Amino acid sequence: MALPALAVSPGSGQLTGHGLEGFYRDGRRVLSHCELRAAGGEPLVVQGRPIGADRARFIGTVRRTGERGPDPEIRMERLRYADGIERLTFHSSAARPVRLPVEIRLGTDLAELGAVAVGLPGPELRAAVHGSGLRWSAPGVHAVVTATPTPEDALASAGLLRWELSLPPGGSRTIELHAGLEHARGGPGAGPPGNGRAGGVRIPGPRRGTLAPHQRGDRPPPPWAAARLKCDDHRADALMAGSLDDLHGLTMRDSIAPTDVYVAGGFPWRCGLAPAEALWAARMLLPLGTRLAAGTLRALARSQHAAPGADFGRIPGALRDAGPHAPPSCTGIEATLLFPTVLAEARRWGLPERETERLMPAAERCLRWLRIATDPPRGGRGGYVPDPAPGGPYRRETQAHAHRAALLGADLLEAYGSSDAAALREWAADLRSRFRTDFWLEDRMGGRPAALLTSDGRPVPHLSSTTAHLLDTGLLGGGTLAPGLLDAAQTDQMARLLGGPAMDSGWGLRGLGAKESAYNPFGHRSGAVRVHETAIAAAGLAAAGHERVAGALTKGVLDAADSFGHRLPEMYAGEQRTADGAPVPHPAACRPAAVAAAGAVQILITLAGLRPDVPAGTVSLRPLSTAPLGAMELTDLRVAEQPFALRISRLGMGMVEEAAEGLQLGT
Repeated sequence: MALPALAVSPGSGQLTGHGLEGFYRDGRRVLSHCELRAAGGEPLVVQGRPIGADRARFIGTVRRTGERGPDPEIRMERLRYADGIERLTFHSSAARPVRLPVEIRLGTDLAELGAVAVGLPGPELRAAVHGSGLRWSAPGVHAVVTATPTPEDALASAGLLRWELSLPPGGSRTIELHAGLEHARGGPGAGPPGNGRAGGVRIPGPRRGTLAPHQRGDRPPPPWAAARLKCDDHRADALMAGSLDDLHGLTMRDSIAPTDVYVAGGFPWRCGLAPAEALWAARMLLPLGTRLAAGTLRALARSQHAAPGADFGRIPGALRDAGPHAPPSCTGIEATLLFPTVLAEARRWGLPERETERLMPAAERCLRWLRIATDPPRGGRGGYVPDPAPGGPYRRETQAHAHRAALLGADLLEAYGSSDAAALREWAADLRSRFRTDFWLEDRMGGRPAALLTSDGRPVPHLSSTTAHLLDTGLLGGGTLAPGLLDAAQTDQMARLLGGPAMDSGWGLRGLGAKESAYNPFGHRSGAVRVHETAIAAAGLAAAGHERVAGALTKGVLDAADSFGHRLPEMYAGEQRTADGAPVPHPAACRPAAVAAAGAVQILITLAGLRPDVPAGTVSLRPLSTAPLGAMELTDLRVAEQPFALRISRLGMGMVEEAAEGLQLGT
């Protein structure tokens, strides 16, 4: 992936139009077929694998008629880039010159990614010869493939390009293809920028009458520092590097302000801006710098409801299925409550004051929406935040988001001299007091929090991974953590529940406890492991002093990542781990996925217990004393937008090795 471009390939490298196979650009399938034949047959591919988030390599051999013995004389390297470049190189080990006939069959349907993803591709289009390649046309858009060197023969009716390559002894020859889109000037379907869609999400598209560029220079650089991890468990190093590589593949420029970048939700369902997921990713990557957070917040601030009314201050977002026990939730409400949290924590990590001031009005509007939504005359129940409708239900994770937003938002308001800070803290204290009574269900096993209250106040008691959000409190001044919605005894009980076999699958937290009704290990909200919620739980448990459970969850995710080649899917089956088993990806999971990749980064950095307060000029380390992954060294982090490095010993002792000048180091 190199959004807005991507390529989907089978292990053979041959694109046959099956399923999602093909090159895509701006939400359109540029090529669905790219089938290579050499010496009259298909190369025998002996290895095909990704070598980065944006490229893959396929190695094969070519057998010619009359060759003797088992050793092939011609080998092929096929290098594929997400941005539409295909480089085919043939190497000869023959003692004599070789003439190698090569042909490539190309084709496309120019279908939208969203349609292909749900199994509704379009009919294959007829090609026309165009310059040194071929061209396909649909209303308002054209796909163009150019070839270097120019093919010796082009058969448009079959979509074939042909070459007769001369390979000297020990020599090689290369064919390079470039696939791109042209949007017709003013033609039918040549809509405005951003008309591409994938899975119902808008993908910024090119302007009318332009060729979508395929130069790597137009890709945004990673909006974070090139952090590196060296750990006794080398799998952690690979997971960190692979996750950051995937996140860069998902990085996109905002179509309105190209200097603002964010990460898309994931492939194939959310190849555009998914507000809540973009904010979660930005928050989890704050130890690597604040640039991603700033770009994401600015992009979302432009979408915020600014007209007077009940929606004033809310960030738009789609509904999301919440499983068998609850109606859909609203991702826009989650994003609205995350906005002030991300801004407040980004300030603690070193977001420049001018950026904070620029984003403060949008954060204040989010906090105003929070107070409006919980006003009883407007449909709120006792100060709880309804989700998605004004009449409820009232979800536990939504109250956790609201409580954290109020406390961290009050911190922001106070820093900028607002008199509303005290009222927000009072509101949060009242919510905390009532939640510990209204949402806590006593039982003989020690109790549990209700999943939600219905509109009439009835608690729904099932245990799920959304409970992790109750442990996610947020960072206040002085490197202290905000108080949580649960008291100390309730937090201890949650640690026992989350660390028990009903919730911990051995690969991470199940979406729904194995003993709950409607549990399904493949249920995307009723049993599957969701990586980012496991990461949130591990971080919250570590901060609350439950290091053993946090370490077990961390090791489980790391073991799962090893099975997935260090590219974690958004979710995978919550079946109980066995000695000879392996985690199984959910068939509808995004992979790569922003929250899974960012969650993997967070769960590893959590082990260091890094807590900055740049406005106060302090930073502290509180690593896990259990050191679950052994000794580790993190370099090229960012605190106060300056390099930061630390080392954790096998005994769980932390040491800062590099920090910005003027930062006071604490313990």
